Amino acid sequence: MTAETLAVGRARPAGRSSGLRHLVTPAVVCAVLAALYAWVGTLELDSIEQRSLNGTVLLTKAIEHVQMTVAATALVVVIAIPLGIVASRARNRLITPVILTIGNLGQAIPCIGLLVLCTFVMGVGFQTALVGLVAYAVLPVLRNTMVGVQQVDPALIEAARGMGMTRGQILRRVELKLAVPAILAGLRTALVLTVGVATLGAFVAAGGFGELIINGLKLNRMPVTIVGGVLTACIAFLVDWLGGLAESLLKPRGM
Repeated sequence: MTAETLAVGRARPAGRSSGLRHLVTPAVVCAVLAALYAWVGTLELDSIEQRSLNGTVLLTKAIEHVQMTVAATALVVVIAIPLGIVASRARNRLITPVILTIGNLGQAIPCIGLLVLCTFVMGVGFQTALVGLVAYAVLPVLRNTMVGVQQVDPALIEAARGMGMTRGQILRRVELKLAVPAILAGLRTALVLTVGVATLGAFVAAGGFGELIINGLKLNRMPVTIVGGVLTACIAFLVDWLGGLAESLLKPRGM
């Protein structure tokens, strides 16, 4: 038996185990959703609970929650990655503390307090919730972009310069490509944070599962609160799972 055959034999089980590992999270989420559905089916719901726990309402709230998460994450990518690149440059060391301070503001101020302040300026609605979510989720992506770019081996950058690459080409083809795992890890963290914080959007009439949680608490309807909380957790787990898949697929080969 040749060495190549042995290597292939070892690689196949590893590939299978990796594939099975990626299936664990969706399988667990499906099992939790099935258990939740079965549990709600055993309850005698009153008229208020029936209005909150029907398919149309739950689908609407799920769409609203996902829309807030996706929109906030897209804005975070547009804002945090360029700022992280700027802050990672040695020539910009004087403005790096300013950028980090701005990035820290979202997590230094409680999100609910930031939403209240934004309400006075922008009123209630989707846009107000979006401001709070973006401010809260910027820091992980900003930090990880800085760290990812700064950790690129200087020898690789010098080699790229020796090949005649410009600064922009080195950034795009070398630094950012090698920083992809760190950036994706920060983005994964930001996504999970956003899913959880999006429940606070209910306080500014932005919709989402936060409305179920808050209404259940106000009206003393625990099934409504539990369903809203469990569905929010399921979305967070699925988002984290998708982030893990993206990390596996997009990271440079050999890393």
